Amino acid sequence: MIKAYAAHEAKGELQAFEYDPGELGAHEVEIDVTFCGICHSDLSVIDDSWGMTQYPVVPGHEVVGTVGKVGKEVKGEWLGKVVGLGWQSGFCNDCGHCHAGDQNLCAESQATIVGHHGGFADKVRAMVDAVVPIPDGVDLESAGPLFCGGITVFNPLVQFDVKPTDRVAVIGIGGLGHMALQFLNAWGCEVTAFTSSESKRKEALELGAHDTLNSRDAAEIEAAAGRFDLILSTVNVKLDWNLYLNTLKAKGRLHFVGATLEPLDLNVFSLIMGQRSVSGSPIGSPATIASMLEFAKLHEIQPVVETFKMDQVNEAIERLRSGKAHYRIVLSNEN
Repeated sequence: MIKAYAAHEAKGELQAFEYDPGELGAHEVEIDVTFCGICHSDLSVIDDSWGMTQYPVVPGHEVVGTVGKVGKEVKGEWLGKVVGLGWQSGFCNDCGHCHAGDQNLCAESQATIVGHHGGFADKVRAMVDAVVPIPDGVDLESAGPLFCGGITVFNPLVQFDVKPTDRVAVIGIGGLGHMALQFLNAWGCEVTAFTSSESKRKEALELGAHDTLNSRDAAEIEAAAGRFDLILSTVNVKLDWNLYLNTLKAKGRLHFVGATLEPLDLNVFSLIMGQRSVSGSPIGSPATIASMLEFAKLHEIQPVVETFKMDQVNEAIERLRSGKAHYRIVLSNEN
């Protein structure tokens, strides 16, 4: 039996929950969970904000742990390996995206916490090809958020061939944004943080920003017209996107990794005349996650986390809901 914490209704508190996972699949591994991050996507699934939750639901898709069991068809030395598991716990391995190494775009992928029990537990299962070994030297307590938030902001650097000489801005210095600043600085970019908070302005500079702009000062943003090659938006609220669009250089890109639910109101002429682009991306493939971990190790990049015991899960969730988390929250199974 796997011991976990599950929500049984939308916005309900998590309760102790046990389930029998059945026989381990031939291509699966079972991970003994050491740490598991809490992401805003976990809240969305708990609350059924996306209309896809199946109750009872065990959240948790930023898993760090040790492989304790392996399926009979699993090749290689996986038993005892320290690994991580993110948003996806399996792929079809038969579509064009999977064959091209873009498993993160597989339409038949298995989400770790939708129709599958996640990592707020002592164990979690996944297909071996969705599990990524963690290099020695990566801090395990803070590594979990790299498997969702970290790869979400790292993936665009790879997908769009961001240059070390590029000028890049980040909107929103929170759970995603604070990692984006670190990655972009280490990538070699000139980094600007858009933030409305004086306290976050100072910390943004410490995390890797070279400059900051007040996101509540339209005149300050207008003065940055034509400045950036890329803007990464990590927020989930509606902003004056045309204002930000005008801060892009010709051929610049406004890229969304934050799930803004309201439609985008954009001036198409600003796109056409500047040959600018608007885009979005999810997490990265297992291979890109592996590259991100090596990059994070090399440059000593790690999320800023607050840690709670696993049985403090409801307290931790309320901390995240309050907006006071600094910047990510991690649950621990360590004694």
